[in-house]
Amino acid sequence: MRLFAVVLGLVLLCCHTAQAQVRSYDQMIAAGEIKVAVYKDFAPYSFEDGATPRGVDVELAQALAEALGVRLKLIWAPAGEKLDDDLRDYIWRGSPLHHHQLADLMLRAPYDHDYAQRRNDQGELENGQVVMFGPYQNEQWQVAYDRRRLDKVASVAVFQQHPIGVEVDSVPSFYLTSVFNGQLAASTQHYPSVTQAFAAMRAGKVDAVMAMRGEIDWQVQQAHDPQLALAENAYPNMGRQRWEIGMAVHESNRQLAYAVEEALEGLIRDGRLQAIYRHYGLRYEVPDMYQ
Repeated sequence: MRLFAVVLGLVLLCCHTAQAQVRSYDQMIAAGEIKVAVYKDFAPYSFEDGATPRGVDVELAQALAEALGVRLKLIWAPAGEKLDDDLRDYIWRGSPLHHHQLADLMLRAPYDHDYAQRRNDQGELENGQVVMFGPYQNEQWQVAYDRRRLDKVASVAVFQQHPIGVEVDSVPSFYLTSVFNGQLAASTQHYPSVTQAFAAMRAGKVDAVMAMRGEIDWQVQQAHDPQLALAENAYPNMGRQRWEIGMAVHESNRQLAYAVEEALEGLIRDGRLQAIYRHYGLRYEVPDMYQ
C-alpha cells in the first residue's frame, strides 16, 4: 500500500511538472517577449514564405509586440478538429503533442458572445478558462468566378449548371451539398485547400470557388487575372454569413488583454492595420466596436 502511494505521488508530480504554466503579464514584460499563437499554413493570415513568416496575423502580432515594447515569438499552431481544442492546447492547458507550449496570446479567435457563453451538460462554460476579446476583422463568405465561363452569379442556383470548388470539410462544402435539397451537390467539387480549388478554377476544371472572403481576396490578388471576378450574391438558408475575428488569452491574464486591446485600437485608429490588409490585397472593414 505504501509502495502504491509512493508511485501514485510520483505520477502526480510528473503530471504537475508537465503541465504548462500560464505566464502573467508582469512575467511576460520581465522576459521581454510575447508568445503569440497563429495558425500554420493559413495564407493570407499566417504562413511561411521559405523561412520567412508572412501574413496579416504575423504582421499584426509584430505590431502589437512593438507597441508593448517586447520581442515577438511566434507559435505555429496546426488547426485542430475544433476551435475548443486549439484554445485548450495553446491558451490554458497545453498539449503533449506541442510540448505543453502555451501562448500568451492567440489570434483569429471568434469575437462572439454566444460562442463564449456556451455551456456543457453540467452547466459549466465550455471555454471558461479563456477570455476572447479584441475584434480586429470582419469576415464573411465569398464566391470568386471566372468570367470566361460564367457571366455572373446572381444566386448560388447558377451552380446547378456550373461546377464550383470548395475546401473539403468546410462550411461552403456542407452548405453547397445540402442547400436546395442537395441540388448543387453533384456540381460541388472538393479540394484539400482553397489554393488547390483556385488552381482548379484557373485550369478550367471548375467555374467558381467559395471560401472565406480573406482567402478569396488573397487568391485573386495572387492570380493577377482580370477575368476573375467577385460575386455579390447572398446565401439563402446558410445561417450566419458574417462574423468578427478577435483574440484570446487565459482568463487569469486580463491585464494582457487590456494592454493588447489598447494597442490594437491605436493600430486601427491610425490606419496601420488597414495598411497591413491592403498589402495582402484584402478588403478591410473596421469592426463595430471601433466605428
